[in-house]
Order: sequence, then C-alpha cells, then structure tokens
Amino acid sequence: MEIAASTLFCMNKPLEEAYQDILTVGTKNIELTDEGLHSLTLPRVERLLELKSSYDLHYSVHAPFSDINIAAFDNIIREAILRRIENSIRLSSSLEISALVLHPGANTVIEYFNPGESWKRNIESLKRLSMYSEEYGVPMMIENVPDPHPFLMKSIRDFERFFEETLFEIKIVFDVAHANLRGEIEGFLEVFKDRIGHIHVSDNNGKFDEHLEIGGGGINWSEVMRLIKLSGFKGWIVIESFKGIENSIRLLENLAF
Repeated sequence: MEIAASTLFCMNKPLEEAYQDILTVGTKNIELTDEGLHSLTLPRVERLLELKSSYDLHYSVHAPFSDINIAAFDNIIREAILRRIENSIRLSSSLEISALVLHPGANTVIEYFNPGESWKRNIESLKRLSMYSEEYGVPMMIENVPDPHPFLMKSIRDFERFFEETLFEIKIVFDVAHANLRGEIEGFLEVFKDRIGHIHVSDNNGKFDEHLEIGGGGINWSEVMRLIKLSGFKGWIVIESFKGIENSIRLLENLAF
C-alpha cells in the first residue's frame, strides 16, 4: 500500500497557486480534485504532466461531485452531468492515473412518484461512464458515500445489490470515514476485500463527515490499518483531511509500515 494526499486541503486557491503546496505536502502520490478552482483544463493537464515528469509525481483524479447527480430525473440535466464527467475522463486519460473516483447517484423528490427510477438511472449512467472510461483506458471506481445525504450507494447492502444486479467488475473506492458513520468499516473490508481498488481516509466523530486530520476524531486508526493489511489491500490510501496533511501522513506511515 502507498500513502497519498487529496488536493482537498488546498481547494481554497486556484490550482496554479496550489502547485507548490502539492509539491511539498509530503507524498508524491496526489489525488487531483476536478472541481471548483481545480477543475481540469488542457493547460492545467499539460502543467501537471510537466510536474509529473520533473518531480516523479503519481496521480489519481476525483471526478466532479458538486452539482452532480448521475441519477438525475431530468434527461437534459443528466446528459449535461454525464458530459461533464466524460470530460473529466478524457482529460485524466493522459495523466496515467491510478483511479478516477466517482460518486454514485442520489434520490430526488421525484423518486416519491416513481419508486426505483433513481436506482435505474444510476445504473444506466454508471454503465455508460464505465464504457467511456474503458475506451480511454481510465480505471473508474465508485465510492461509498456518506449519510445523511440521499445517495443511492452508501451501505454494504447497497453495493451488494449493485453487483448482484449488474455483474459489474468495477472497483470500489472505500471511504473509511463514510463507513464509520454507519459502523461498517470492518464489514466493507471483509465483504469487498477483493473489490476495493482505492481507499479514502479522514477522521470524524461518528456523526457527520468532518474531514478531520487523522487522529483528530474517534476512529481507531490502529485497528483500521490492521484490518486493511489483513484484507491484503495493495493500492493507495488517500488522505482527504482538510487540514493536518503532513501529520496525517506520518501517523499512517507509522501504522502501515
């Protein structure tokens, strides 16, 4: 396994101003956030490739997530959302990324009148995006997302249903902090140990997704790292804390190696 850092910690400034923060964060494994002031463009991709070559950086990319619902009921809106994610896939393809992280869809108020429609549209969108990712050689993975938001794939049972109905080979981005809100950290690592391709970590106190630095909340990281090692996981563990990235890296490295 390798420790990585998400650019969430420097999302308050344009990407051009955050390059130095990225270079000095304490790891060469960086998860870029294609969102807000860090949205990917061709000039930014060219600069990221220069940094990759000069400083031996390695990237993953988190696809857009604000204003995004791949299960949107309105077809015009959903088409615009899918095209936005497809743009992220295209731009990511030249970066030789280890993963493209994607959030599943969410229920809307229309679900009340059309039960099951959101789940159906979620699967349709994921199939389309999965095919598009394969075309561009991008390893798309889907994340377990947090309560109390109306996402469709949060629990172990949600993912079991998804794989039962679709027979997808898509990997999971296992978010430890999100699973902690449901008390399902150990369960995810047991049930899906062969499907987890990428891990997100931050801390919280079990009530909402706080994105605290590692050790700043109530998660037992010694136990979490023991379970991750026991699962045989070999990929990236990406720190998604908003602050304290350097301290979080040191703590996890001490537990991981």
